[in-house]
Order: sequence, then C-alpha cells, then structure tokens
Amino acid sequence: MAETDKTADESLTIKQQREKRRAEKVAALKAKQAKEKRNRLIGIVAGATAGVLIVGTLVTVVVTSATPPVDPDTIEIAGLETFDDIEALHVQSAVEYTMTPPAGGPHNPSWLNCGIYEQPVPAEYAVHSLEHGAVWVTYDPEQVTGGDLDALRDAMPSTYMILSPFEGLDAPVVASAWGVQVALDGVDDPRLREFIIKYRESPNAPEPGALCSQALDGEGKIS
Repeated sequence: MAETDKTADESLTIKQQREKRRAEKVAALKAKQAKEKRNRLIGIVAGATAGVLIVGTLVTVVVTSATPPVDPDTIEIAGLETFDDIEALHVQSAVEYTMTPPAGGPHNPSWLNCGIYEQPVPAEYAVHSLEHGAVWVTYDPEQVTGGDLDALRDAMPSTYMILSPFEGLDAPVVASAWGVQVALDGVDDPRLREFIIKYRESPNAPEPGALCSQALDGEGKIS
C-alpha cells in the first residue's frame, strides 16, 4: 500500500475503514464476474460459429449424397456411331484404320499413357489405351484454340482420358472409345460429358481396368 493511502486510512474511523475494505472487495468481485461473463460470451459465440460450420458441412454432405450417380446405361447419345467386329490384335506395323480417328482395331503391343497432349499422338498406341477402357478426345487444332482449348483441357478427367490434336477431322471435336465414336459441334457440346460418363472405364472395353500408365509417353504431353 502506498504511504499516502496508509496515512489516509489511519485518519478514518474503524467503521469507515471496514466500509472501505468491503467496497474494495465488492468492486473486485464485480470485476471478476464481468470477466467471467465476457469469457462465457466468447465461448458461446465460438461454439455457435462452430455449430453453423458443422451444420453447413452436414447439409452439403446430405445434399451431395442425395444426388444419385448417373447410370451410364441410361445415357442416349445423339449421333453416336458404333463399330462392330473390331479385332483387338497386337501388331508392330502401322495400321490403316477405317475410321478417323480410330475407335478400335489392331494396335501396338504398348499402350499410350493417358493424359493431355499438345501434339498428335501415335494412333496405334492410343487405340491400345481404348482397349483398356480409356476415352480419346481429339480436336481440330485449327478450330479449337485459345480459351476453347483451355476449356476443353479443363473438362478432362484426370485418369483414363487422352486429349490430343488431330488434323483433318470432320468436326471440331471427336470423342472415341472402343467401338464407339461421336462427332461434336464444339467444346461446349453437352454430348462430350455424356460420352465420358458412359464410356470412360466402361466394362464393355476388351480389357477394362488394365493400366493407362507406366507405358509410352507421346510427344507434347503436358499433364
């Protein structure tokens, strides 16, 4: 206690000294209660915020889980071409395919690693990837450029997909899987997504589930 406070207390009567000490205790108690109240409010706000985040997460999970996956068998694709009686032969030589781009047939014993390519890829290797259940999306490099090309690349799944330029196409974009193919009007054609859902990793491929990696990287692979 400071000397001035001690001197002042000595000038007070005993009753006044008791009242002063009681007032100091009351003030200290009120300060303690105010601090505890602030802490409780902070805890309530933090708990409420966490609760909102949890509820939001649960709602997102429920909504997402409530959306059933699309059954590939129910998808009908307008303009789809099918090719029957395609032979899955391994050959070392170049192949003259009857469809452009090829959607199956004889192919190299090594497959092309799936990914996005900015240069044309060898067809005989890409066809082997189709045999494994990959989808090969090709585009005319003269018609698909700039932002359209970026959008097309962004639309590609990360596995069992090949994207590459292909000169001389009759359409801006063509999607191919083993034994099936569709010519698309452009990168925003909704049939592209439908085709990928229906045929990527399809059990109808000759060797579904076989690797689409650990083999040949073509020139110009960017991812």
